[in-house]
Amino acid sequence: MIVPVPLHRRRKRERGFNQTEVLAKELGRLTEFPLETDVLKKIRNIPPQTSLELDERARNVKAAYQTANEERIQGKIILLVDDVYTTGSTLRECASVLKRAGAKEVRAVTIAQA
Repeated sequence: MIVPVPLHRRRKRERGFNQTEVLAKELGRLTEFPLETDVLKKIRNIPPQTSLELDERARNVKAAYQTANEERIQGKIILLVDDVYTTGSTLRECASVLKRAGAKEVRAVTIAQA
């Protein structure tokens, strides 16, 4: 399954869309892998990673994500989609949360590297 890195609901409302969800939808269309937008949630509205120094980024995302609908995650190989890779803190945190919820494997893809 394909899972986009989620935005906090407040940030998504402000922006009007989640850019990683847009990317993940297109990737799902091209690969025919199912897109799951409700198995990973951002539960803390944290400052954007771009506003932080490199050493602050891992602390910033700690405990910012949680799973939902865990039965759909069990034993699955998940392709986690994010827009930009800088330090990998966001991807590591999301992958860790998904693995703890029972994902068999988590792979990641990004569109850009900062």
